[in-house]
Amino acid sequence: MKSKPFELGIIVGRFQSFHRGHEYIIDKAVEICDTVGIFIGSSQEYGTFKNPFSYETRKRILGKVYGDKVVVHPLPDIGVGNNSAWGEYVLKNTVECFGKAPDMLVSGKEERRLDWFDGIEGISASELYVPKIIDISATEMREFFLNGNVEEWKKYTNKKLWSEFEPLRAEVVASRDNMETSSI
Repeated sequence: MKSKPFELGIIVGRFQSFHRGHEYIIDKAVEICDTVGIFIGSSQEYGTFKNPFSYETRKRILGKVYGDKVVVHPLPDIGVGNNSAWGEYVLKNTVECFGKAPDMLVSGKEERRLDWFDGIEGISASELYVPKIIDISATEMREFFLNGNVEEWKKYTNKKLWSEFEPLRAEVVASRDNMETSSI
């Protein structure tokens, strides 16, 4: 039974490293969607400077914060960039995982996402662009790990994750010299 304005909202993100900005976007989706599906992009990538964390690590982190409030699935890159071909791929994965198309796409305000579902017949998903109110990036978060700056990291991290600093830091440190990546 539908109890919120939207039945299925989806979010796509790499979450390399998860921070309060991501959390703010996900919280907005949880407020308005009965089911929130999170697709972890570049799910095949890990052990690199840009993508140090495995899909399993990212899924575990999201689980520690959200429990059963979200449903997490991998979304490997397909090498097309952020365009309508990528939108078709996201839609295909959504239907495979949830049995239906989303009625809400939730993301940070990024121009490159504006045409994901353009030209796809029968899709009338609403789009919620959540403004960036927390000035932090995943790149900055990875720098906190590299510098061992746990106090700055904690400022942008849910308390449920504070015990994860050292294990996550070890993954970032081990990956810092690997500049190869196949993600776009």
